[in-house]
Amino acid sequence: MNEIAQDLNNKIQQENPYVYELLSTLGKELYYPKGILTQTAEAKQKAYRFNATIGIATEKDRPMFLPLIQETLADYDPKDLYPYAPPAGKPELRKLWREKMIIENPSLKNKSFSYPIVTNALTHGLSIIADLFIDENDPLVLPDKLWGNYTLIFGIRRGAKNISFPFYTEEGTFNTKGMKEALLSKKDHGKAILLLNFPNNPTGYTPTKQEATDIVEALREVAEQGMNLVVISDDAYFGLFYENTIKESLFGRVANIHPRILAIKVDGATKEDYMWGFRVGFITFGSEFPAVLDGLEKKTQGILRGTISSASHPAQTFVLNTIRSTEFQAQKQEKFEVLKKRAFKVKQILDHGDFNDAWDYYPFNSGYFMCLKLKGVNAEALRIHLLEQYGVGVISLGDGDIRVAFSCVEEDELKDLYDLIYQGFQDLSGQNSSNKE
Repeated sequence: MNEIAQDLNNKIQQENPYVYELLSTLGKELYYPKGILTQTAEAKQKAYRFNATIGIATEKDRPMFLPLIQETLADYDPKDLYPYAPPAGKPELRKLWREKMIIENPSLKNKSFSYPIVTNALTHGLSIIADLFIDENDPLVLPDKLWGNYTLIFGIRRGAKNISFPFYTEEGTFNTKGMKEALLSKKDHGKAILLLNFPNNPTGYTPTKQEATDIVEALREVAEQGMNLVVISDDAYFGLFYENTIKESLFGRVANIHPRILAIKVDGATKEDYMWGFRVGFITFGSEFPAVLDGLEKKTQGILRGTISSASHPAQTFVLNTIRSTEFQAQKQEKFEVLKKRAFKVKQILDHGDFNDAWDYYPFNSGYFMCLKLKGVNAEALRIHLLEQYGVGVISLGDGDIRVAFSCVEEDELKDLYDLIYQGFQDLSGQNSSNKE
């Protein structure tokens, strides 16, 4: 093992052996090399005559660029666009995103957590966490209502074994008891990775304050029984809280609650700030142990260096300038209100009772999505029928659930959308009836 990696491991192990035990074999071997980038950083500070270190081209002390590109980006200084960004991201952006997190997550007050590390959006951030903490057959505990890409990220890539529990209780609340039982079912393994996504994709559900309190207490109890836990908050849709929900990430409540629990926040500007194609995400670690935070940051930088090297510099600059703008909060609130009205409109349409013979809907209070629980019609058959006969696209989940993204349908068109889904349901249920006869 590389001596730098071994040194990081020793420091983590001395301060918190539980986090060391959580690391995968790859995670233990990772380190940030003292190579070209380290030497370049030193040269940036001290090479006052000539800096012939980094692999970019310059002219007149500025990055070299094509005028035809710069013409479309005239409002930006070339130095904020063309050079490589640092592997962990632009320092100014990391600092500002951390400050933003503290404002938006009151539970983080007086908590110890890292500066966010910039990733190529959330999928990349989740894959980094998988590399750091998952070996083959390690248990990944998550609700049964989940984003399908988790299987590729954690299962196919790293060999995690999914341990699922029902998302909802019979009363339509988050199933904290099921979560706790799923975790404890792998107690003999010694560790588990818990993945929670709120607002949830696909259901559009976020826990209430009491549910969040219950979740945190359940995690503490699991840790006290001797299990080491990585608790991931996938906050892709952070901030889109419309009704009686917690108004912050679970990360703030989970961070620092027990030495056996490592809290990790994965978020980004992609969805919460309506910058999907910019691909700017962040990983933030929550630990009260400085050597743990330092070690995990350096190991994460090692993954970044060994995969993408660094995330897009222009995209980071665009996000940074957006968050700095005095118009940012007002414009963001305007978009929030649009999505909130769509969510309320959907509930109004469904609560009218016109579709009760076709489906029930799962509780939702946040995010981009909601789910229908079909009555007697196969979800995939309905999806294909709607697409081919009515030009309507929805997502089928398992045999009986349909996900509808109200985020991409105008408020005044939502009734037409659900009318067409209902028509498709009637078509298929009618065919089923005639077949039975």
